[in-house]
Amino acid sequence: MTWPCKHAERPPGRHDLVFVSPAGWRAMLDARGDLATDALVARWSKMRWPTIRRRALPGEANGLALGLPLPPSAGKRRISLQVDSDHVTSVARPLLLRQARAYAPRNWWATLDRLDALARCHAVNARVLGSLAWQSLTGLDYVTTRSDLDVLFEFRAETDIDRFVADVVSIETDAPMRLDGELMGADGAAVNWREFHSGASELLVKSIERVALLGRHQFISGAMAS
Repeated sequence: MTWPCKHAERPPGRHDLVFVSPAGWRAMLDARGDLATDALVARWSKMRWPTIRRRALPGEANGLALGLPLPPSAGKRRISLQVDSDHVTSVARPLLLRQARAYAPRNWWATLDRLDALARCHAVNARVLGSLAWQSLTGLDYVTTRSDLDVLFEFRAETDIDRFVADVVSIETDAPMRLDGELMGADGAAVNWREFHSGASELLVKSIERVALLGRHQFISGAMAS
């Protein structure tokens, strides 16, 4: 399935969906001879399905670092790619939780609805990552009985993060799946929500450029961007 997206108005950030031109796909696959006979990767290019923006690995100085996660039927391989920014046709934020609902198992729906309502109440954007996101985007079978629900919670300066995370924990108590994911501030820096809920004085904070230990208040105030 093709989802609408906006042309990039900023460099793609962590977790962004990155759509690549046919010429870009040819260049990426030419650089990866090991993928030349991979039918699923070839289909990915043909269907114009997105890749995901990731942090560059050491030695990846040129081009935009992208990832392509394959479904369980293909061994759940995580393929690393690089593309010239000129070949990026558009960029989109991850799907909102409610956009992915129809692709989730029915016994997940009540949990998705509760999380969506909670997010709206706290002025948080709840976006889906992981298996449910890719099942929604491609129509391929990613979600299994062992899958987690991965959610990206984008909070605002006025959000009471401690209260919000406590409410997420309460929802998980009755959920049929494990809840995983991150809290992300306006600066694009993110932390695992479970780690934040643990009350740790220092948090492992991730951005598209780096990973760093920050104090809780530093993370909430957006210190990663400074």
